[in-house]
Amino acid sequence: MGPRGPAGPRRCALCAMLGALLCGLRLAAAMAASDERRSASPVAVTPCWQVEDFVVAQECARCSSFEAKTVAECSPTGFIEKINCASSQKNEYKSCRSAVMEAHVFWRFVGTMMCVAAVFAVLVVCRQRVLDRKALEKVRKQIESI
Repeated sequence: MGPRGPAGPRRCALCAMLGALLCGLRLAAAMAASDERRSASPVAVTPCWQVEDFVVAQECARCSSFEAKTVAECSPTGFIEKINCASSQKNEYKSCRSAVMEAHVFWRFVGTMMCVAAVFAVLVVCRQRVLDRKALEKVRKQIESI
């Protein structure tokens, strides 16, 4: 077949998958770069929870508007937990990832992928109808020429 034959829908699907893959890679690279910037920033003191044993005094919770402005650990995820370090008896805050937030992000992703799948299913059906119509027209012309 020519360049506009059945390879058209496959080519379109392949381009769509490659585009989605590139977007995902771009997002992962951006997240890695932001993590690198955070860890590369000059920190005078290492938090106690990184070098000694600790106990979680307050579970992971959303930062209040005041905490978001005053506590630096709120900025990465919007959630913090209060940590009590064992040997130094310090109380510090640690950024954390909420299970509720993770579930929300997961279901948003699933919903987006379902929508994308539905759009491509409609495109496949439309393309198949166009190809069927062209094949029917070709057969009709061949029968008429007899």
